[in-house]
Amino acid sequence: MALSNIQYDELIRQYNAKQFHNQHVLEEHISDLYGKNPRFAAIDAEISSSSVSAAKQIMEGNNEAFIKVKEHLASLRKEKSSLICSMGYPATYLETSYTCPDCKDTGYINNKRCHCFVQAAIDLVYTQSNIKDILRQENFNTFSYDYYSDLQKDPATGLSALAIVKKAVAECQDFISNFDTAFGNIFFYGESGIGKTFLSNCIAKELLDTSHSVIYFTAFQLFEVFEKKAFQKDVDMRVIHQNLFDCDLLIIDDLGTELANSFTTSQLFLCLNERLLAKKSTIISANLNMAELAQTYSERICSRIFSNYSLIKLFGDDIRLQKKLH
Repeated sequence: MALSNIQYDELIRQYNAKQFHNQHVLEEHISDLYGKNPRFAAIDAEISSSSVSAAKQIMEGNNEAFIKVKEHLASLRKEKSSLICSMGYPATYLETSYTCPDCKDTGYINNKRCHCFVQAAIDLVYTQSNIKDILRQENFNTFSYDYYSDLQKDPATGLSALAIVKKAVAECQDFISNFDTAFGNIFFYGESGIGKTFLSNCIAKELLDTSHSVIYFTAFQLFEVFEKKAFQKDVDMRVIHQNLFDCDLLIIDDLGTELANSFTTSQLFLCLNERLLAKKSTIISANLNMAELAQTYSERICSRIFSNYSLIKLFGDDIRLQKKLH
């Protein structure tokens, strides 16, 4: 799903608030004009009675009388518009002003989400994903192959760092393209500073831009949520904890850098296993290889990842160090 129930309810509250604000502004405008010129109240009363008369003429089939009433209504509306302009107000002063004229701030057009609702959902999810600012700098538009050598070869595969990263980017783009039709997960591994987190952020950006929910945590932050929910009974953490299982994509960054123990291992297994059962995608990045992962956590976790994740190894020199040297 694109939004959790909590997120959806929050957006609906925002749209309800917009509608209430629009109505309040219109009522203020009406009160303003009524107070300055009593003719406005008289015109509105006459428009109301003439509208009733027009409906009556239609029902009775009296077309000639209906045409006369219709002409009178047009004259009243023209007089009203002229009065508004003569007082220095825009002609639309007594029309409801909408943030989105297409859906009139309801969020829906013909029972389908309006483009403004989709954008609002994206904005809300960005805010809740903990990576909004980072994604402005780290996305496919800013990704560069310049830091990967075509001469440096990975001893295990014989492929160059450049060839490896190009293959990884292609796999990431396939993951995005098939996200709604084919369940998948990714495990990025390799040395520190070679683009694992950057590629995770590239995927996050693309999915957020198509209104999918993404939650990003470092391993340390993730286990902090587990601990606070379990031992401190933190209400906010309970909501975040539930979102860990409900979001479309969970990103766990730098797995293995935190202090692992029996509690964190069991919680990690629960999280990964529940998301697999619910067919909710997860991306993990780690400096650990599969053997080190099994030693740090458990065979069960290693087995789940090995069996259900695309294993993407990156290779090359530390990009952060390269940037400093240049």
